[in-house]
Amino acid sequence: MEEIKACIFDLDGVIVDTAKYHFVAWRRLANELGFDFSHEDNEKLKGVSRVESLRLILEWGKVEKTEAEQKVLAARKNEWYTESIQSMPKEEILDGVIPFLKSVQAAGMKIALGSASKNARAILQQVDLMDYFDAIVDGNNVAHSKPHPEVFLNGAEALGVKPEECVVFEDAEKGVAAALRGHFFAVGLGEEEVLGEAHLVLPSLVDWDIKRIIATIK
Repeated sequence: MEEIKACIFDLDGVIVDTAKYHFVAWRRLANELGFDFSHEDNEKLKGVSRVESLRLILEWGKVEKTEAEQKVLAARKNEWYTESIQSMPKEEILDGVIPFLKSVQAAGMKIALGSASKNARAILQQVDLMDYFDAIVDGNNVAHSKPHPEVFLNGAEALGVKPEECVVFEDAEKGVAAALRGHFFAVGLGEEEVLGEAHLVLPSLVDWDIKRIIATIK
């Protein structure tokens, strides 16, 4: 096992809880198109890009739109979403995250964000977490969605480390798959039955630090 030198974190569901903000915006869009959108549907979009999420939602609602129309709809959803996150409180930072990030820094390791969100920087600034990250790779910097490993590979490159020297933290099945395809160590945050392919699955980062993580996955 290579020495672990860095951690790469997904954003939504790992660092902050943004699911409800996405849900409200997607449901509003679906309702305008004449069908409903459930919390279960929202769960299926974890780790999925905005464009791909819209494609799936239109498919579920049996609505056909041209590519140009889809761009307009995606932009409308994003406008509603960005308006809502402008008032996101720091309480949306998930339990255990800040102590864990501090443990990574204390261990002398680098930290990157690897997220499909195009609003990642705005969210980190809103909840005052930007200073923890040495590199940010988001939906504006990648061409391929998870489970393609591009976002994590770009994160490792930005940090100057090899994939084998990084631990990726993910809450989505596609995100775990992306980490494994890129030859990273994967820690899943959530349910074992969904994220069981990861090297380690935890309900949250509460009461964990990076040294304990490394000792466990070794």
